[in-house]
Amino acid sequence: MNAAFKKISIYAMSISIGAGLMACTGDPLQSGLDPFAPMAFKEGTTTMPSSPPNPSTLTPFYVSERTVFKFAIDTNSISIGKDGITRYIVVMTNPSGEQQAQYEGIRCDSFQWRLYGNLENGVWRENPLSSWREIQSKVPNRYQAALAQGALCNLNEQVKNMAAIMKSLNPGNFTGGTQPSNSFGIIVN
Repeated sequence: MNAAFKKISIYAMSISIGAGLMACTGDPLQSGLDPFAPMAFKEGTTTMPSSPPNPSTLTPFYVSERTVFKFAIDTNSISIGKDGITRYIVVMTNPSGEQQAQYEGIRCDSFQWRLYGNLENGVWRENPLSSWREIQSKVPNRYQAALAQGALCNLNEQVKNMAAIMKSLNPGNFTGGTQPSNSFGIIVN
């Protein structure tokens, strides 16, 4: 009888310990801690550039045969963030030669972009209404889509290698448009 009592007490203690451990973990659906749920996006701190785009590091890229603008990215400004955002300065030139520079970011995981600020009279001005917007693929001035699809993203993942981005921006490797040329259809070498 002593052996049977010992066996029963071991089982009872095992059940008690198991039940106690299960009570500590809780039900993930009740606690709200679903281990398979996607992680919530948390954007890191963004600081505005300290200087205007560098004309010697501006790299033109093809956007669309229907656009009348020219687009270039300042390769010195490209920042691959640990938060999943690639930030950069883009320069847009209209047909009369006037330029506008913007500081933006692209999220590959959600295919979104954000305008952080504009260069006005040589000074960067933060955009107070900045928010994440869906990247448009079917508009003439689809430069965010061209950058995301051609150089900054690999499907829905951020390209984390600067050498790979620089190689992709090379006109012979750029896949953001149908042909490696500037926005006026002139082949860029």
